[in-house]
Amino acid sequence: MMGAESTQRVLMARTRRPDPRGITLADVARAAGVSKITASRVLRGGPVAGETRERVLEVVRRLGYVPNRLAGTLSSAGSNLVGVIIPSLANIVFPDVLRGAEDVLDAAGYRPVVGVTDYDPEREEGLIEAMLAWRPAGLIVTGLEHTDRGRAMLANAGIRVAELMDLDGTGLDIVVGLSNRAVGRASARHLIERGYRRLAYVGHDLGHDRRAAKRFEGFREALSESAAALVATEILPGRSSAASGREGLARILDGGDRVDAVYFSNDDMAMGGCFLCLARGIAVPDRVALFGFNGLDLAQALPQPLSTIRSPRVEMGEVGAKLVCGREPPTVVDLGFELITGATA
Repeated sequence: MMGAESTQRVLMARTRRPDPRGITLADVARAAGVSKITASRVLRGGPVAGETRERVLEVVRRLGYVPNRLAGTLSSAGSNLVGVIIPSLANIVFPDVLRGAEDVLDAAGYRPVVGVTDYDPEREEGLIEAMLAWRPAGLIVTGLEHTDRGRAMLANAGIRVAELMDLDGTGLDIVVGLSNRAVGRASARHLIERGYRRLAYVGHDLGHDRRAAKRFEGFREALSESAAALVATEILPGRSSAASGREGLARILDGGDRVDAVYFSNDDMAMGGCFLCLARGIAVPDRVALFGFNGLDLAQALPQPLSTIRSPRVEMGEVGAKLVCGREPPTVVDLGFELITGATA
């Protein structure tokens, strides 16, 4: 069964195209009102007056300038490296994205250089700087939210940048993914249409995982327009996992509020909920319905296939990599999603 927002691809031309030169040392020196020699001396840690040093460093931060580690080498021949920055390798979702990107990059003669942020924006900023210092041919990142300096570096890198897995926000160049808010709304509508009225949510750290937060926002928006209500919420710290999903559902069921259905931030946590129900002999979906997100194969192999939404993870990597390697104008690609009815909701 396909969701209303699923599978339709929408390409929209954007107005910005990366400047192939990127931000140069001359740009930094000009903006700071110093010579290139002085700017270079500041960046190399040489002796420069404190006020001048701070002025140069402020310009570096504001413009997102990254020193060229290939300066003086054969960098004019062009790089065959493409940076790929993902939140995690522990969750199969992101290796799927990486697999899609790697297949396309390999066929085009490029080599991916992979960095893992562990959902830490500051770590992402450091990885962006480290990769840009080697002047890659392109860069693929996850999501639309970055630190101010990370965003400045990406915007002024002079290379193609693809932001994957989210459409709910303003992109820099190439944006490929789905609307997480639309996923949340579709999930709520599915449960409401099946007569569930007392709903709960089990999730992980929404401060770091902004895509999960947007799905929850969409879920609550759809509930506010219906007769259903969110009667319980459990947000567990740290990464999502089957164990945290099991713990979150246990807290809700033991908390006294009767719930008809539980929406989990992803399939990992929803599978933990399924395991808890199996262990306690709780009838699913008669006693409580369970709904996830991602469409993992393992969740569909459970005794009762999980009701969920499948995200086109491999295709996101493929399309993002293809556009990063190409010459198309800045673009937004909506790959949609698929609602899987399953047997748990």
